[in-house]
Amino acid sequence: MPARNSKQWTANPPLQRGEWIDSRVYTDDAIFEEELELIFKRTWIPVCHESELPKPYDFRTTSIAREPVIICRGPDNVVRAFLNVCPHRGMIIERRPSGSFYEGQPSGNPKRMTCMFHAWQFDMKGSCVYVSREKEGYQDRLCKEDVGLRRLRCEVKFGGFVWVSLADDPVPLEDWAGAPFECLRKTLDAEPLEVFHYHKAIVDTNYKLWHDTNCEFYHDFMHYHNRVTGFNDAYFARKNEAFDHGHIVVGTFEVNYDQYEGFESRAGLSFPHLPPNQWYMIDLFPGMNFNLRGSALRCDVVTPLGPNKTMIEFRGLGLKRDTKEERQTRINHHNSIWGPFGRNLHEDLIGVQGQGVTMRPGSESRRILHGRQENQTIHDENGMRHYYDEWGRWMNRLPSDPEKSYSPPATIAAE
Repeated sequence: MPARNSKQWTANPPLQRGEWIDSRVYTDDAIFEEELELIFKRTWIPVCHESELPKPYDFRTTSIAREPVIICRGPDNVVRAFLNVCPHRGMIIERRPSGSFYEGQPSGNPKRMTCMFHAWQFDMKGSCVYVSREKEGYQDRLCKEDVGLRRLRCEVKFGGFVWVSLADDPVPLEDWAGAPFECLRKTLDAEPLEVFHYHKAIVDTNYKLWHDTNCEFYHDFMHYHNRVTGFNDAYFARKNEAFDHGHIVVGTFEVNYDQYEGFESRAGLSFPHLPPNQWYMIDLFPGMNFNLRGSALRCDVVTPLGPNKTMIEFRGLGLKRDTKEERQTRINHHNSIWGPFGRNLHEDLIGVQGQGVTMRPGSESRRILHGRQENQTIHDENGMRHYYDEWGRWMNRLPSDPEKSYSPPATIAAE
């Protein structure tokens, strides 16, 4: 087939409409802004893990859909989340990424969140406990009982991850993600987990492209390590199982680590209730990933920064009870595959960065193919078709023509 001219290059492919999407879903500024409002401000985000807040008064800060968020553990051991915004003049309260309020800071008292701008103070439940010159400034018109931090929905669930939603009435977390987590629930809840690795990457690509590369394994042809240790009958037989709300789960199989030079079996440090050297992956809409591979659990959290810029936070987790030697082994296992210089992760980042180069805001609209059909097995693209159908529901846009309103698959097939 000869090379395509412009009309041919941008024409619709000879596939069903659900098997391809318009690249504008990755590049359009207006679509991106709608995603923040309609998706990221309404869904659950796993912002961190409870082991990153080990003691009362520990905190972490993050952002969801540009809103600054603070997560803290109270003296009652409860983890709570608030907007990191003072109700007085809208000042950000805490700038540090993590730390403790147990000791006093130059701008505030111990055991208090203090806004440095005017010294208003809040406790770990978000209540305002001090307004500087309260009586002098407000007389009896306003007092500290009238103000407080904006409380956010927050739950610790599925292996100790801290889930936050900006919405007051999101889908209940168990209804949102309980079904896909069922395959690992017994394993993740058997005993406490602990984060042993954290790094982040800011990539010039759309957040959905990172989801896509986690969602399908056809790109394993890019990963030499995966081809050597995994390309067998059991690998190709794995299923991509779709769940409500756009989530998928990739089934397990035994990875043959010892087939790769310099590697060894990871059977000695498996997770509870999981056969040795197994590999499960839970991919959650709108782009969070939980990947349990042998001796280490990896969690990806995406924060969209723009149509063509995404921050990805990577965490590696093991068992809290690990000995020093066991923990070091898990770290080595994790980093050899998923660390910044591991076998796989940098290759995935190169892949989505390459897509980001060709799909910047203002680039021409073209068709992105999601049409592989392999009986919902590992190289089928059913996970992406399932994801973009859910995206269309939330956005009320047709992924194959985002200027049109969403139509369910049955309606599309009948057109």
